[in-house]
Amino acid sequence: MPKSKRDKKISLTKTGKKGLALKQKIIEDVRNCVSRFKDIYVFSHENMRNIRMKEVREEWKPSRFFFGKNRVIGVGLGRNKEEEQEEDLHKVTNCLKGQKALLFTDCTKEEVVDWFNSFSFEEFARSGFKATKTVVLEEGPLKQFSHDIEPHLRKLGMPTKLDRGVVTLTKDYEICKEGSILTPEQARILKLLEIHMAVFKLKLRAHWSKESGFEKMNSEESDEEENILDENMEECEDDE
Repeated sequence: MPKSKRDKKISLTKTGKKGLALKQKIIEDVRNCVSRFKDIYVFSHENMRNIRMKEVREEWKPSRFFFGKNRVIGVGLGRNKEEEQEEDLHKVTNCLKGQKALLFTDCTKEEVVDWFNSFSFEEFARSGFKATKTVVLEEGPLKQFSHDIEPHLRKLGMPTKLDRGVVTLTKDYEICKEGSILTPEQARILKLLEIHMAVFKLKLRAHWSKESGFEKMNSEESDEEENILDENMEECEDDE
């Protein structure tokens, strides 16, 4: 009887005991999902937010998401033809570069594509994000702020003072200029003003099916455009 590929032992070097146990668990979880679900989707994520992603996970149950630790996930799928758990799975591994993640599901392709195309949330920009517009505040009262936040605004660099208990700008103040890279202080000010400059989006990149094999998706997008999407993204750990 041929030996199962799932029984193959793979060495994970330079890893502490706790890290090794976590990596081994991820590998086993990935292999279990390969057996359990019929379809795998690779997608990129832009302006990731953990709170939003928790909502997505709940919405997609019993489907399974894997974020981060792409090299470890790749071990679970198979890094090459000899290691892969199913035919052409190593091609999925090859897609896991940069800010990419996996969805294991039994939903139809039409359902998955429609959901991903419609999914987006406006979010607050973080430091390092490129400003999408110029924001200037005019001299005068800022009645949206309570008096106790005025010292914090000054620490963030805003020229403010209290005038009869009202937070007031002593002169016009440019928070950011379109195309400039936001500093931590600018990002905090924009959030206090409830100005959104980012969008949390997920974009399908590839699909693997037990029935039809591997295919790339959204291949019309150039590598340069994809690199731009990868900017300002942060990895999210997979929930255990």
